[in-house]
Amino acid sequence: MTEAVFVERIRSAGARVFRVGGCVRDRFRGVPAKDVDYVVTGMTEERLCTLFPRAEKIGKAFPVYHVRVDGARREVAFARRERKTGVGYRGFAVVFDPSVTIAEDLYRRDTTMNAMAIELPEGVLLDPYGGQADLAAGVIRAVSEHFTDDPVRALRAARQAAAFGYAVEEGTLSYMRACAEELRAEPTERLMGELRRALAAQRPSVFFRVLRAADLLAVTFPEIAALEGQTQPTEFHPEGDALAHTLAMVDAVACETAEIKTRFAALVHDLGKGLTPQELLPHHYGHERTGLDALAAWNARMTLPHDWRKAAAFVIREHMRAPRLTRPGKIADLLLGIRASGLSIEEFNIIIRADHGSLPDYLAHGTAYLAAMHAITGRAAPSALSGAQIGVWLREQRVRILKNSLLEQ
Repeated sequence: MTEAVFVERIRSAGARVFRVGGCVRDRFRGVPAKDVDYVVTGMTEERLCTLFPRAEKIGKAFPVYHVRVDGARREVAFARRERKTGVGYRGFAVVFDPSVTIAEDLYRRDTTMNAMAIELPEGVLLDPYGGQADLAAGVIRAVSEHFTDDPVRALRAARQAAAFGYAVEEGTLSYMRACAEELRAEPTERLMGELRRALAAQRPSVFFRVLRAADLLAVTFPEIAALEGQTQPTEFHPEGDALAHTLAMVDAVACETAEIKTRFAALVHDLGKGLTPQELLPHHYGHERTGLDALAAWNARMTLPHDWRKAAAFVIREHMRAPRLTRPGKIADLLLGIRASGLSIEEFNIIIRADHGSLPDYLAHGTAYLAAMHAITGRAAPSALSGAQIGVWLREQRVRILKNSLLEQ
């Protein structure tokens, strides 16, 4: 079914239909929309099901349907009013009868740029809260006090600031601050979803800076917040404290790779500095070890993806010693460990270069060295060896190959 047919059926039934949300916003941003969502007014749920008998109901608290339009599954919702009755994103009383207007539906949305609608088939823009002007100005602005109805909207605003390069205006920061208490009780998978999207942004640091400006960083990501005020030797870190260094690092790495786990590993590489006692500052002796403790605490509070955790733990352990290794055995172990961490040599090098400004020769040529070491396998071991002896022999051979390769440079 084409969109034209979909719209005609609804209009013929005396109802109205609108494109809403991100697809309208993205049209004015000049970027392709990922999804197209619709809102219907002046129609009952029963009438919609009669018009589209193959529609699939997915909403529980309120009816939302999937309808196949232009070859894709599109969300079709009824215009609704909401009233806060409890805590979290489920604490609402919802009204979605045919009397609810599109302006009422848009009023309960989070920000003005997401509170525009295009009526079909004419394509007339409805923008009662100034979303188009805020988009043009690069401003993220809450539509109303309903912003605080779902506390994760605070993270979403910070994430969209990072993704779009927009500023969050002061009134919206105030609404974000008001979300603090409920955020403490939110399901951690919702926070993880926003973190994942923020790390995919062009400048992930903006996400954390906006949360800090709204006094929410310590509430949502306390391990990152703990880096603020943790001074560092200025000769190595003129950019400022451990938080400033971390945010600069994650942006530098984001400029070179879109791989989320690598960006996360960069974000947490100095996590242990948040646990350094004040009397030891500006030095952070042993922060590689305490960084693993901080990562474990983060994972206990908010389960991290296994591949993120594995890559991050390796980077935390090795990021300080990697540029200083000279012994072939240590270098061989590190190069072999990179692959086991789930990172490629190239991804690990991006982090080390961002942290230290340059690479040692063995990392710059690490791909070739690793290929040479992997050219020999346990199948070539002498037949007299077995079990753990084969592993010992294989490491010795690989170290010998690496040593010869290093001497040839």
